[in-house]
Amino acid sequence: MTNHYDHAKVQEFWQYVWERDDVYKLSADAEDPTYVLGMFPYTSGTLHMGHVRNYAITDAYARYRRMRGDDVLHPMGWDAFGLPAENAAFERKTDPRSWTEACIRRMREELETMGFGYDWSREVTTCEPEYYQWNQWLFKRFYEAGLVEYEAASVNWCPDCETVLAAAQVEDREVEHSETSDGASGNAASREAERDGISDGANGDAASRETERVCWRCETPVSRRELDQWFFTITDYAEELHDGLEALEGWPDGVREIQRNWIGRQEGARITFEVPQADGGEVDVFSTRPETVFGATYLAVSPGHELARALAETDEEVAEYVESVRETDPSDVGFAGVETDATAINPLTGEELPVYVAGYVLEDVGTGAVMGVPAHNDRDHSFAREHDLPIEQVVVPSTPAAHDSFESGPYTEDGIVEYNGDAEDGSETDYDGLESDVARDRIVDEHDELEADVTYRLRDWLISRQRYWGTPIPVVHCEDCGHVLVPDEELPIELPEFVRTTGNPLEEHDTFRETTCPDCGGPARRETDTMDTFVDSSWYFLRFLSPHFEDAPFDTDLADEWLPVDVYVGGEEHAILHLLYTRFFTKALADLDMLERREPITELKSQGTVLYDGEKMSSSKGNVVAPQEYGAETTRLFVLSAAHPEQDFEWTANNVRGAYDLQQNLYGMAAAFVEEGNTRVEREPHDEYVSREIDRTIAAVTDEYDRFRFHRAATEIQELARLLRRYRAYDQPHDECYRRGLLALAALIAPMAPHLGEECWNKLRGDGLVVEADWPTPEHAIENYRLERRLVDTTLADVRDIVETAAIDDPERIELVAAQGWKYDATRALEDRVDAAGANADPTSMIDAVLDDDTVAELSVDRERVATFLSAQATRGEQRDDEPSLPATEERAILERSSWLVTDEFDASVVVRQAEADDELATRARPGKPAIRIE
Repeated sequence: MTNHYDHAKVQEFWQYVWERDDVYKLSADAEDPTYVLGMFPYTSGTLHMGHVRNYAITDAYARYRRMRGDDVLHPMGWDAFGLPAENAAFERKTDPRSWTEACIRRMREELETMGFGYDWSREVTTCEPEYYQWNQWLFKRFYEAGLVEYEAASVNWCPDCETVLAAAQVEDREVEHSETSDGASGNAASREAERDGISDGANGDAASRETERVCWRCETPVSRRELDQWFFTITDYAEELHDGLEALEGWPDGVREIQRNWIGRQEGARITFEVPQADGGEVDVFSTRPETVFGATYLAVSPGHELARALAETDEEVAEYVESVRETDPSDVGFAGVETDATAINPLTGEELPVYVAGYVLEDVGTGAVMGVPAHNDRDHSFAREHDLPIEQVVVPSTPAAHDSFESGPYTEDGIVEYNGDAEDGSETDYDGLESDVARDRIVDEHDELEADVTYRLRDWLISRQRYWGTPIPVVHCEDCGHVLVPDEELPIELPEFVRTTGNPLEEHDTFRETTCPDCGGPARRETDTMDTFVDSSWYFLRFLSPHFEDAPFDTDLADEWLPVDVYVGGEEHAILHLLYTRFFTKALADLDMLERREPITELKSQGTVLYDGEKMSSSKGNVVAPQEYGAETTRLFVLSAAHPEQDFEWTANNVRGAYDLQQNLYGMAAAFVEEGNTRVEREPHDEYVSREIDRTIAAVTDEYDRFRFHRAATEIQELARLLRRYRAYDQPHDECYRRGLLALAALIAPMAPHLGEECWNKLRGDGLVVEADWPTPEHAIENYRLERRLVDTTLADVRDIVETAAIDDPERIELVAAQGWKYDATRALEDRVDAAGANADPTSMIDAVLDDDTVAELSVDRERVATFLSAQATRGEQRDDEPSLPATEERAILERSSWLVTDEFDASVVVRQAEADDELATRARPGKPAIRIE
């Protein structure tokens, strides 16, 4: 026999056994299983350390819940469509399907090598017709429900990928030596919100920000194009998506805040300006600060606004400007604009204002028009300075020194309304001297031209992609019938053979493109755009429930029973692109009567990043560590034990060594026990201490697994292993106690290191497989285990301190003296009073009341002595963690059971006793702090 653990030697065997016994397969008749899911991987061809960390987290938790007796759904699939596969295939002179299938084979083999326990019978692959036919089917249901639009739009275009990008797929890249006004680059959501900021939002001066908008995939600068595109109207759910965030208590605050910013809810008012040249004679603007309407000095509309288009038909200068910015990114337009012949009437002052067409006003934000208030808005101020427009102050700071000059910059905060002009009827305004918020509400209430309103920055989801490797959109274009949906019975519309081209291969495929109209039978053109791949991932969690269901995308009855996903693990970078879309899909499906639930996920865990030399692991940086380099088990155990799942951590060989050593120690202990035996049958007091430490470890590890703190669970396991080694070295261990401790270690480590757990469990002759074993449970009451452990730890620390301070080289006798019984009674009485009074209670003020309690009054100690003791206790503040002190008899018993640790460490005899009334040590001992004498 050998005490060396060879993971490579055992993993193949145990993986064979697990597969043979179908231990991860969920029974079809399971009732409300625990649904544990990791964001499925894009089929890039190899696993990276981010994958390993993600799936190690879900696997450990799924195994833990299974051992706790749950039915567990833990599936895996492949996010298989997407432009990178198409590009990779083009470069390698192959086709996307062959490339993707090869990637899947490699990645599945790597996942299996890592020992991840998936129910592979539920595997889904989004590029298979059996899956994407339901993308097409759902598109049709959304279309019929009014959730799909087809319209011409100015869209983001990546010239390298040769496809459009949704707003969330465009990132701002800081130009070197520049920074945002608050000194931080911000996340994609906040930057997009800032770029699309409504005129009256205090978002900073865009002109001072030097950024370029780039593709999220290839980082190529993005341009603008006018194209006919398909959209999902996610804006129909803006309010619910925003309000629902409050109830997602199991989601990280950071993810919820990113979504909140992206949705961008703003309360304000819709203000109607009379514009004779506009269709209907009016133009509406939205403002979050309607009290500043008195300071409006111009009206500006976006180049795409219907007024701008109408004016361009007769005004050559307007037409030229509109054309010049049509395909220009708004962030590149700056504060150029053109004055028109139109005029607007301020509804509250009656003033006639010039009307401009301005590129900084965005067509799809608010109403596509703004009232220019240069004194109180950064963007308006920049535009006014550019065009020499007046700047009229109407709100002043509550503290005059808070703002120096409206010429140098706007005052964008709330303050006091101070308007010296006349109202429309010629009378003075009634709002001077009012606080901004008060004036704001009154103005809206008192004027019909203003109406309270709410807007959102969220834009509809652009799903059209001019690429081959995606779900074909189930629409044909007929000159007579218009857009016609392909009948359900003709689904799926399958992708034709791949054609190598730099543009959209489907455009080059005549037999695919040319078809007949399902309505009239005449010639028609098939839609050649494919769907954004985030459509695939927005509902895949539902397909896992019934992956072979042929009548619908998923079994709705099963979905109602098994959802929501209990735990979902992935990166915070998916807060918008994936998680927001998933929430939208769930709500839309609920409105289609396909789901009862309106939120898909109960608990979301955002994993941190694995760093190497301070940087995220990346093949481009050459700092990648392959998962197999250190062995599957060591890698899994290290990424789980290195840090909390949500924290970044540094990969270092020295730290990996710790995970390796833990495996060797646990295996060596189990192997030595089986090989050497050398145990006893009679029980000793220190056996009881070890037994209770096993219980305490079980309780602590259980708590840590429940809270996803695997790093702390690993620490607890290490501590128990260290104690058991010390126990065996101190004396012949008690056979039953020691074996129970080793079995507990095997079971507790199994979720994180399953091959190791299984091998140790098997050596120790545990019942069946550890993966199917019951989770260990304490044999003793463990409600006070934190207090017990604290008592032992602090007592040992105090002994060490005395030995060191007194320079005692070779202590012979150590006496541990527990406090007199009356001190415990008095302390408990004070604790009861403090608990009843609440968290902010002052224990010192309650001592007189405690002294009058019957329990204290009956103590065989004079009142003054009790008062002195309680005063000292209150001053020390020793009521910690809201836990009561231990009873006297229990504290002494703990000291007696743990005294072997003192003997073992100092090689001295140890005596434990209770203090007596006339004992000189009695005054020193107190509850939780025994007196100590060392000879």
